[in-house]
Amino acid sequence: MLGIYQAGNMIRSHVFTSDISTMNDIVWYLIKLFIEISIAILLMNFSKYLVVALLSPLLAFLSMKTEKLISGKTYDFDFQQLISDIKRGVKIVTRNFMWYYFFFVIILIIAFIGWENPRESPVFYLTYLLGFYYYGFSFMDYVNERRKLSVHDSILYIRRHRGLAIALGSIYSLMILVPVNLSALFDWQRVTEAPIDVISQFVVHFSLWICASFAPILASVAATLAMVKSKME
Repeated sequence: MLGIYQAGNMIRSHVFTSDISTMNDIVWYLIKLFIEISIAILLMNFSKYLVVALLSPLLAFLSMKTEKLISGKTYDFDFQQLISDIKRGVKIVTRNFMWYYFFFVIILIIAFIGWENPRESPVFYLTYLLGFYYYGFSFMDYVNERRKLSVHDSILYIRRHRGLAIALGSIYSLMILVPVNLSALFDWQRVTEAPIDVISQFVVHFSLWICASFAPILASVAATLAMVKSKME
């Protein structure tokens, strides 16, 4: 998450110069600017979802180990199945991310139209609920994947249990909202002027970031517990 955030911050703060002498130059300048801003927004605003996507193989393994502890059920390793699961995971992540970004943009546009500051709009808070659902979707799909549900069947199952998906996603999202100032981990410009202040800020926010890093672990375990227990009862 640190790497994703820093990449987005670097792109956002990048200033590129371009010779603008014709209308064609203006159009290309705006296209380049739009692409950079879009990438920065994706990396900074959607870093939580990208983290889930990147950690999916490890979180799926953690979910499997959790189910084994609860029910005693084991799963034999199959390389062909592993490749198939990776392809399925990529498909699920891509699908969810596209829908997530699509609805996010629509909500943001509505908030921009109705309010001077879109973040003060009540409509903007729907983005959090949207995030909860898609985060929870990812954690629940690890179990559905082991149950051999197809992508389509998994989508239908999670839609029927959207309340559980939102609740599980909220665990992850709220935990990862620990007030970490990520810039304090990268900004060392004042270290010669105020070394104690800079180092103390780094230690505090690095510790908070470590706490936040347990969010996907807890959410994955919680999703497995909820789904396995509900099936057993």
